[in-house]
Amino acid sequence: MNESIVQAILLAFALVVILMPTFLRILRRLGFGKRIRLDGPQSHLVKEGTPTMGGLLMIIVVGGSALILELLSGDFLDGSTIAPLATLGLVGALGAADDYLNARTGGGIRVRQKLLWQAAVAGYVAFQIQQTYAIDVLLVPFLGPVEIAPVVYVAFAAFAIIATSNGVNLTDGLDGLAGGTLIFAFVGFMIIAAVNSPSQPNLAVLCALIIGALLGFLWFNAHPAQVIMGDTGSLSLGATLAVVSLITGQILLLPLIGLIFVLETGSVLAQVASVKMTGRRILRMSPLHHHFELSGWDEEKITLRFWIVGVLAAMLGVVVFLAGRGPIT
Repeated sequence: MNESIVQAILLAFALVVILMPTFLRILRRLGFGKRIRLDGPQSHLVKEGTPTMGGLLMIIVVGGSALILELLSGDFLDGSTIAPLATLGLVGALGAADDYLNARTGGGIRVRQKLLWQAAVAGYVAFQIQQTYAIDVLLVPFLGPVEIAPVVYVAFAAFAIIATSNGVNLTDGLDGLAGGTLIFAFVGFMIIAAVNSPSQPNLAVLCALIIGALLGFLWFNAHPAQVIMGDTGSLSLGATLAVVSLITGQILLLPLIGLIFVLETGSVLAQVASVKMTGRRILRMSPLHHHFELSGWDEEKITLRFWIVGVLAAMLGVVVFLAGRGPIT
């Protein structure tokens, strides 16, 4: 099991690092460069034209590696891996379309259209998870299972998928920020899947593939970034993270393990609410990382400090999971 996880991380990392230079040449040739918002921090204008849609290569590598593992073992694609892979591909298609429009027109898919697509995918995946595992309880840390009606579970699960997808998308505003915090979150759920009762080895290996792909992406996304994840990566990986948490049965730990995404989303909601109710901003700019930028923090310092919070949150989430399930017998 441990060997499979390490091999999966190394495989996905190597493939992304080897393929990325060619992928970047293709993106530049096609003119898929990022358009920077003029109302954002002025320091970001130097990133204009940086190849975007880097998440597409990660999706290809993870999906291709999963197919290879299925061909080699014959049992990798099961109830625990099909839903996350389907989510990765379906939401990735939405993100790719948005990145394409951004590169071509400077705009993107309208928010309402994005939400409709996300809601359709999230609702379908949530329903399939509920049916596959016959879920009628919610695992509450330290309290144990609490009964929940299947229709309520599906609605709650779909909301979690949409919220996490958009939370990661909001976080993807600085070089390395979303990629690093996603790694810590997936490591947390990889550990949970590996030691879960019953164990979910295939899901743990899938998390390892995603972690390896993210590490390879960070090789090129570290400041100053040579490639940007784009909506292709942030929307799809955020949604996939939520699906993984649902399949492990630890959806209520997601806000803790993905604390950075919660803080980023909360900062936007708080800013909008404050402006509408009082006419004043509580932050210099939202999401939260832009507030610190305009407060004088260097981009690298913000990224590193958010990483520190992210890794501590993921560690705490795993500790809560282990403590909540009682002694190992």
